[in-house]
Amino acid sequence: MYNTALLLGVLTAIFLAIGWFFFGVWGMTFALILSVIINGVIYWYSDRLVIKMHGARPSDNEDMRNIIKQLAYDAGIPVPKIYTIPKDVPNAFATGRNPNNASVVYTKGILRLNNEEIKAVMAHEITHIRNRDLLVSTIAAVVAGAISYIAQIGYWSLFLGGDERNQGNLIGLILIIIFAPLAALIVRMGISRSMEYRADSGGAVLCKNPKALASALRNIDRMSRLKPYRGGSTATSHMWIVNPFKRDWFSQLFSTHPPIEERIRRLVRMGS
Repeated sequence: MYNTALLLGVLTAIFLAIGWFFFGVWGMTFALILSVIINGVIYWYSDRLVIKMHGARPSDNEDMRNIIKQLAYDAGIPVPKIYTIPKDVPNAFATGRNPNNASVVYTKGILRLNNEEIKAVMAHEITHIRNRDLLVSTIAAVVAGAISYIAQIGYWSLFLGGDERNQGNLIGLILIIIFAPLAALIVRMGISRSMEYRADSGGAVLCKNPKALASALRNIDRMSRLKPYRGGSTATSHMWIVNPFKRDWFSQLFSTHPPIEERIRRLVRMGS
């Protein structure tokens, strides 16, 4: 709960700073009212927002439903809602406020893995639900997306502001453009790494097959590099079992996931 309050506080502070920068005290007042409304929407509906970001639809795959139903039973949690994304890149994530309001989302490409690997991936996501990682993870995705959107507004205002914009405003806008995406990245970094290690180990125990999860991670990482995910928002990259988006030197420098080699090494060691 502390992390959730911190994330919503970060978003509020950024809104207040931008409101003051553009419109002074009145801007801060409006930004405060707006942030209260947005924080409420994010808390209650962040999972639906993330699902809509990626165009996910309710799954009708009975085999997947049976796998998730059995894993949820073994984990002692309610069966989550199940959604699928019509993308060929294999991947999956979980979202929701708590185990009673959780969803598992997988891409169509995950069906390219073998049954043991699919079960291991779903066990990883079910473990996230059982560990109650979802609220802070989902809110972070929406907060990061909002901060990135603010940066985009600042970016375009540089070109649409005309000659009346003074040097001080230009410097402020440049700072917003540079540091807002960086702030979003830092928010995602702060919550992801330890969660992924815990979900890997817990998922390996849940599916009773650490090597299958290690193999799934290896295959998903390889396929994601060959054909990066297109669509949705990169602000959700920390939610996926493996970052599915295109990677370059900058994104690798601020990677939101632990090194895939280290995750695989730990799982292989568990299996032996």
